[in-house]
Amino acid sequence: MTSERSAEGAGATSDLRIALVQMRCEKGAVDRNLATMADYLAAACDADVVCFPEMSITGYVEPARHPRAVLRLDGPEVARFVALTRGSPATALAGLVEAHGAARPYITQVVARGGELLGYYRKRTIVDDEARWFSPGEGAPPVFAHRGVPFGLAICADIDDPEVFAAGTRRGARVIFEAAAPGLYGAQATRDWRAGFEWWRGECRAKLGRYARDLGVYIAVATQAGRTVDEDFPGGGYLFGPDGACLAATPDWAEGVLEATVPVGAGPEAGG
Repeated sequence: MTSERSAEGAGATSDLRIALVQMRCEKGAVDRNLATMADYLAAACDADVVCFPEMSITGYVEPARHPRAVLRLDGPEVARFVALTRGSPATALAGLVEAHGAARPYITQVVARGGELLGYYRKRTIVDDEARWFSPGEGAPPVFAHRGVPFGLAICADIDDPEVFAAGTRRGARVIFEAAAPGLYGAQATRDWRAGFEWWRGECRAKLGRYARDLGVYIAVATQAGRTVDEDFPGGGYLFGPDGACLAATPDWAEGVLEATVPVGAGPEAGG
């Protein structure tokens, strides 16, 4: 499933070509997930930014049940992901469960380009069941840049905290990428995929569309899709414009890539 639609603002001085990957990420299957991500990165040769879902490297794991999938930022698994960006001009965003010493681990999204790890964002909104398993990130959300276009990050349940998006915008972000993996409730055997997909689509349109309009930024979403060993994910790739409109969307929960062009003006390099 590949789709492309241009956002509004054709007169802007710079376009950002984004690829939002909607993929199945099996729990604890780091090798398999990295191999799948390598294929997507190779196919997204024209993209400026490739965004993978939350926990795309590790799968959405409970740390106690999958301790080997709790990774270090300086470990070999993250290094393998970073190496996938070597020789490519694209910036790639990927998710993992990150070790945090003796404390509960973080849910982290890393940023890589040209074979280098540029930085990371740790999910700040840790609520409900996640509060038993994970630690919240702290501090101001970092802002990165690709070709002079500043962008920020958010992860899944951050959708319920508008301050995450506002903080990135205050630091200059023109685009914010939300990486998500909202698990679906109910028995897998009787899964209503359309209901799950429509639920998450509604959440994104109601909340992220509003944040985009209120803050005057673009917000892009990439979501895990499909069935894992014990949990299902709805998929959903979306791009919202500064007027709150949904400018591009995946048609269903099938694995694939949503490609879109965001006409953001070039600006100074951002740190973070």
